[in-house]
Amino acid sequence: MEKRVRFRSRWLPWALIAPQMAVVLVFFFWPAAQALYQSVLSQDAFGLSVEYVGAANFERLFADEGYLQSFKTTALFSLLVAVCGLAFALLLAVLADRVVRGAAVYKTLLIWPYAVAPAVAGVLWMFLFAPSIGVVSHALGQLGIQWNHLLDAGDAMALIVIAAVWKQISYNFLFFLAGLQSIPRSLIEAAAIDGARPWRRFWTIVFPLLSPTTFFLLVINVVYAFFDTFAIVDAATQGGPGKDTAILVYKLYHDGFKAMDMGGSAAQSVILMLIVVVLTVLQFRYVERRVQY
Repeated sequence: MEKRVRFRSRWLPWALIAPQMAVVLVFFFWPAAQALYQSVLSQDAFGLSVEYVGAANFERLFADEGYLQSFKTTALFSLLVAVCGLAFALLLAVLADRVVRGAAVYKTLLIWPYAVAPAVAGVLWMFLFAPSIGVVSHALGQLGIQWNHLLDAGDAMALIVIAAVWKQISYNFLFFLAGLQSIPRSLIEAAAIDGARPWRRFWTIVFPLLSPTTFFLLVINVVYAFFDTFAIVDAATQGGPGKDTAILVYKLYHDGFKAMDMGGSAAQSVILMLIVVVLTVLQFRYVERRVQY
């Protein structure tokens, strides 16, 4: 039986949602509308002269090889962050779900990275992998692996991926652990009695029942890789070497606040916003069909 709340006053529902609507309008729709407006303008670095240029900023972007290369860099970075982040978090959650003694300490330690600011995470991993003084780079050198993210594009990409995955792994871990603990133990015990081995029980029972959680985290991680990793890239590599780790959100900042190209930066923000909207719609449209609720 459906329970619906009926208000006697016609204005009370609108008054209740007004604060939330105000926040959404001020902090989401207004900046988006401002970016869309500035993307069709050309202005000097000091904002003294403004000229309407239509789609010229967008045409200039798609004729720029550096901007097209940042698409490939962002796609690779987002794929690695989402896949590696979900895989490691799921592994840790499965292990934590089996811990009997010291489970609270183990889970608390895994949550700590979420309290670290993204810029601090980038600086932390930059020092660990510093070519001259880094502990990890020194250990890799002892194994015969030469590491220098200041000169090697592959090393630089690996560094920001590791930092981004480490920063987000606590968030993914908490959701996976909650999903694992919500699965009825009777299902797993029945499969074990029928002779199913642990690996088969995981793929045929546990993983399908975790698919709603996995789908939700996939969307969150893609959005995180596109928008929330700017501080990590800025602190760890500053888009280098060259522009090999300049993902879209970092290039947007560089062109807008360092190169002072406000119109081009606004056009990039509009394109980035459209990309995330399209990816999210595609994920809900096609990936959600495979989710078992």
